[in-house]
Amino acid sequence: MKKFIQHNRLKIAFIFILIFTFCTGIFEHKTSAQVGTCNDCLPDEIIFELINPANLPAVAAQYKLVPTPLGQVGTPPTYLMRIDRQQTTQTPPQIISAMTGDTRITKAEVNRKLSAVERLGLPWTIGRTWSIGRTWSIGGSAKGYNSQWFPDKIRLNDAFTAAPTKGAGVTVAVLDTGIDLNHPAFAGRLVPGYDFVDNDNDPSEEGVLHQNPAFGHGTHVAGIVALTAPNAKIMPLRVLDENGEGELWRITAAVIWAAQNDADIVNMSFGYPESPNNPNAQRVLKDLMECTDVGITPDGKTFPEIGTNRLAVVVGAGNGGNTVKIFPAAEDLNGMLGVGASTRYDRLASFSTFERSWVEVTAPGEEIISAIPGGRYGMWSGTSMSAPIVSGIAALVKAKYPPTDFPVPHDLLDRVKETSVDIRYDSQPWGEVRLHRVDALCAVTLLPPQRCPIPTTANNNAGFENFFLK
Repeated sequence: MKKFIQHNRLKIAFIFILIFTFCTGIFEHKTSAQVGTCNDCLPDEIIFELINPANLPAVAAQYKLVPTPLGQVGTPPTYLMRIDRQQTTQTPPQIISAMTGDTRITKAEVNRKLSAVERLGLPWTIGRTWSIGRTWSIGGSAKGYNSQWFPDKIRLNDAFTAAPTKGAGVTVAVLDTGIDLNHPAFAGRLVPGYDFVDNDNDPSEEGVLHQNPAFGHGTHVAGIVALTAPNAKIMPLRVLDENGEGELWRITAAVIWAAQNDADIVNMSFGYPESPNNPNAQRVLKDLMECTDVGITPDGKTFPEIGTNRLAVVVGAGNGGNTVKIFPAAEDLNGMLGVGASTRYDRLASFSTFERSWVEVTAPGEEIISAIPGGRYGMWSGTSMSAPIVSGIAALVKAKYPPTDFPVPHDLLDRVKETSVDIRYDSQPWGEVRLHRVDALCAVTLLPPQRCPIPTTANNNAGFENFFLK
């Protein structure tokens, strides 16, 4: 009997230990979630603006940061700082939280991760890849590249007749995974770029076909710019690695580099979802975008690094197939245009993120043929393919008209938006969809408030589109 009682006591004690351990794990997990983990940021870096630079040593000491900044931009200065792991195990969100109320510091944020919007495995995208019903051989020729459907849809050849410069004198910076520098599609069309992943002067794509799902993304995006604005120059800036991943500070540095090296238009086909726990999320990039439009942000910040060069920024809206905000497109700033994807039947693509307040235009983004590494061509779908069409049209407009017509970037982008085709229809989950699908001919010939006429076939093919998208 005694052995029975002792045995059961041992069993009860063992069960109690298990329950305690399990509950402790839950509590610890909950506490970690409350203070913030760093799944979406670099684990050892933070970004903040300092009102008085003289306070930097004291701030670094108080928050256990390595005293020497990893980077600095703007006035007042925004710093990228490394956490001193010899002194603290706190996560970036924990340090950001501790900085709340410190009057010396403004706009503290983590160094946010971001991704090409077609990258696999993202919880906020249903983007297409090379492998879903597509092969490298489909459209795998220069002929297929030059005879695909979207140039006719946006009346590109007619635009070339009306604007024969075809983008000459304009430079489009493509911030992406790099490009195949030797691809025939880019012959005579490149200006020097930079690799912000490896920090060298060679922005070539890196990776392995079918092993790295984002391999070829930058080449494909740049090839669309080259097709839409054949005489524009392309500045390749590698900001995403072979897996399509990047980070906020790297993008900021690339935008500044583009401005310093005389780019006119910046194309961004990447994004990241909203950070609800940090009102200052993506603030440094937002400040830079606002500054490139008018030279100074609403709260007085400037970026002397970019001088007087003002950039028009075109951003893919994301491939969530819903209304979830994807940044930086959802910032909805002057001098920036968020772009959704439309189909050959002038309907919103099933994968496109869309919300009328910040997806300001759409452009063809379904089954777009463009360059891929190795001198080949392939087909891809996504808002990453839509954005460079808009960038190319903006280049056509900028090349045709004198600089005085577009004193700041939002004047140029407004021209592209306001001369788009205003196609409207009801669709779930968006309610009324207003495509504002861009049109190259109208962009280079019409003056707002003139609107591009609605194509007579725009509303007659919904049934066909729904069939093909099933």
